[in-house]
Amino acid sequence: MTNTQDYITSNKERFLNELLNLLRIPSVSADSNYNDEVVKCANTLAEDLKKIGLDNVEICQTKGHPIVYGEKILDDALPTVLVYGHYDVQPADPIDLWTNPPFDPVIKKTELHPEGAIFARGACDDKGQMYMHVKAVESMLAKNELPCNVKFMIEGEEEVGSENLGIFVTNEKERLSADIILVSDTGMLANDVPSITTGLRGLSYVEVEVTGPNRDLHSGLYGGCVANPINILCEMIDALQDENKAINIPGFYDDVEILSDEERAEMAKAPFSHEAYCNALDIEDTMGEDGYSTPERGSIRPSLDVNGIWGGYTGEGAKTVIASKAYAKISMRLVPNQDPHKITALFSKHFNSLAPKGTTVKVTPHHGGEPAVTPVDSIGYLSASDAYEKSFGVKPIPVRSGGSIPIVAMFEKELGLKTVLMGFGLDSDAIHSPDEHYGLFNYYKGIETIPYFFEAFAKRMK
Repeated sequence: MTNTQDYITSNKERFLNELLNLLRIPSVSADSNYNDEVVKCANTLAEDLKKIGLDNVEICQTKGHPIVYGEKILDDALPTVLVYGHYDVQPADPIDLWTNPPFDPVIKKTELHPEGAIFARGACDDKGQMYMHVKAVESMLAKNELPCNVKFMIEGEEEVGSENLGIFVTNEKERLSADIILVSDTGMLANDVPSITTGLRGLSYVEVEVTGPNRDLHSGLYGGCVANPINILCEMIDALQDENKAINIPGFYDDVEILSDEERAEMAKAPFSHEAYCNALDIEDTMGEDGYSTPERGSIRPSLDVNGIWGGYTGEGAKTVIASKAYAKISMRLVPNQDPHKITALFSKHFNSLAPKGTTVKVTPHHGGEPAVTPVDSIGYLSASDAYEKSFGVKPIPVRSGGSIPIVAMFEKELGLKTVLMGFGLDSDAIHSPDEHYGLFNYYKGIETIPYFFEAFAKRMK
């Protein structure tokens, strides 16, 4: 891979500029006002895949946003790597909290990124990390050092639940046949402590609506006389967890995987500074389920969080009103063995039971996903470990992530393939938040490391 690495070094500036152009496209999948921009981003990616030498490049239409596909089949006897990524991004709101326009990328130096970081929506999640694979494959093809067949499947609906990806995968199993799936949509512990994500939490995401009186009421005439849906909603949410921050839904923990003391001790070897964690968030202390460390709470234990809450008057000035309705969006992160459909049903039953007389409750399930685990003795993981060690000079640490990538479990179910999660972002990169960014070191290091994975995987598959 010497020639490939030389090609990467000599093309760094171009690789960066091409990513910056992609980041300028506001491909927000959740907002229909950006539908044309999503299509523009798909078209741009398809052209990029053609330029680097992939064959059968296609923009595959779905009932929602399109999927970009391309492949390079060198020899049917060679192993095949299926690369997955997404080109859609989260909404940039709240815009006023960005220090630069979210779709006008700038490069700034930070404490964690002294060489500079790209500040833009999608810089890390997932355009920057997805595009590393495009540039890595370009480099291998340019120097005739691609040791495996490769297929790309890049979707435009990950940030809204990948609703149409499952249909596409089910219908295109033959086209998507491979030996391993490679994804970069996770992170590392630190730039000098590489790590590979071996587990992902699942997800149950719901919206709740509490209704009281049949119309908004004057809070002077009716205050203290009828149930206030906003007050009631807050009380119901508070009742979902006990004083030890354990979740109060009956049956919620029945299927939770319990790790052994030995497994927890192995996880604890990953470096973690409580002080640095709190300082990075400007908080005095952490909070969570009793009996577990902060890293454990965010990886091997389930959680429940309110993601949004609204109702009544929120405009300028005062309006003394008792709202007829109150709403909240609630997500539950799940661990291995927890089924999102079962958890959603348990939540709905329990939440309805909390509603007092004078109110009605509606629970609307949104998207969800299964948890997933990648064995550390698999060929895919070992190949990734070889690649990180060659690139960083140290062996990576296996870690479980608190995030969810629901398609990983779907891939295993539909395609029978395990996924290797080779992430290069940092927890501090502010994905989904204002001032999202991605280090130049991380972008280039990903492009450098991915060819080593292909090399190691091809050797281990012989």
